[in-house]
Amino acid sequence: MHLTAFLLATTLAACVATLAQANESAYSERNLDACKTLSQTDEGPSITLQCDGYKDLAVYFKEGDLRQSQAYGPISKIWLDEAFESFGPFNHTNAKIEWRLGADGRPVATIVRWFVSDPETTGDVTTRYGQVLVVSTVATAENPTSCVVGYVDALENKDANARARTVADEEAHNFACGVSEPQWHGTRGKLAGEPMRYLPETKK
Repeated sequence: MHLTAFLLATTLAACVATLAQANESAYSERNLDACKTLSQTDEGPSITLQCDGYKDLAVYFKEGDLRQSQAYGPISKIWLDEAFESFGPFNHTNAKIEWRLGADGRPVATIVRWFVSDPETTGDVTTRYGQVLVVSTVATAENPTSCVVGYVDALENKDANARARTVADEEAHNFACGVSEPQWHGTRGKLAGEPMRYLPETKK
């Protein structure tokens, strides 16, 4: 009886753990031609766009000096104006956005593939690119900030997509933008590039 009870408890615990981690994904395609221009300057040059995302959640796209940044959901004006998270080398983002949905069906994080140029080949006929899956939080009305939670080198990790989803499901909910520090997960190769982050000052 004791063994049966133990096995039953173990099975139930495993089922609960599986359900707790069984977040789902939804996808959207960012179309820059259909986005609304919020600001644009010739210095840099730089541009800020508001694009359609998942349901009523917007995607805020920024580009400056051949580097791109994205934020998600109802971010505050200061976050829109001042936040920029990208990579040191020239880079660009994939148009597809994976939204990780919580138990209530609302997105808690996004996963986007970044293409990061190899500085040693920039300017050559063929530029080499690293590929990094960037996990970010989604802003809410109560917490109008969106920032990077973690990085996964997509070329060095065979399970890169699954690893990025685990980061999104387990870390995004309690991640404090401007306080918590994003981390690399898994193996990081030399083409992954060095992240760059500019965030508004956040009260701690």
